[in-house]
Amino acid sequence: MRVLVVEDDPMLRDGLIDLLQGAGHEVKAVTDGAAGFQAGREEAFDLVVLDIMLPKLDGLEVCQRLRTVRPGLPILMLTARGAEEDKVKGLKAGADDYVTKPFGVRELLARVEAFERRIQSMPSEPEVIEAEGCRFDLGRCEAERDGEIISLTAREVGILRWLHRHQKRSVSRAELLENVWGTVGSLQTRTVDMTIAKLRQKIEIDPSQPQIIATVTGVGYRWAAE
Repeated sequence: MRVLVVEDDPMLRDGLIDLLQGAGHEVKAVTDGAAGFQAGREEAFDLVVLDIMLPKLDGLEVCQRLRTVRPGLPILMLTARGAEEDKVKGLKAGADDYVTKPFGVRELLARVEAFERRIQSMPSEPEVIEAEGCRFDLGRCEAERDGEIISLTAREVGILRWLHRHQKRSVSRAELLENVWGTVGSLQTRTVDMTIAKLRQKIEIDPSQPQIIATVTGVGYRWAAE
């Protein structure tokens, strides 16, 4: 699996990296909650190991935000707090499991292996999408049309992923701001329009008559491709 470790304690972080890599997993580690949310939102991971006491954003907030933008992403909370109330808060924030420090190596690996078995038995969220003659590799932040490779930004990938995931309905600009930008109220919805205009220039055959991302007057946008 590809595992994201969000832990600010350097000794524990290094120990988790060694433990998970030794078990055959690919690991990326970051040191604060803001970086953890950004990585989890913009990159493809199979599991997040998330401390609850973090600088910038605490683990509960990171968990809640990740659960919104990546609802199927497994999250294992790791913390020194052992009270039942704290465990309940973590689970209510969206965590799938909860391990209290200090923990046993065998216990942690057993829980990670349980996530791996669950992931293998479930269909994964598509990272490659084909639409209207364009092939999107979301994991690589690339699109391809007529043999030409087109680089996509993390925001553009986030928009494509969110619209495709919710293709049965229209999506508002405010929803995109919250779930792709990770912000509420601090940016104007015009930001979404400008980003989608640039994205259309990259991926649509005729940006003036878009076939992949359609505008819904008075609402926002929707996935238009078959």
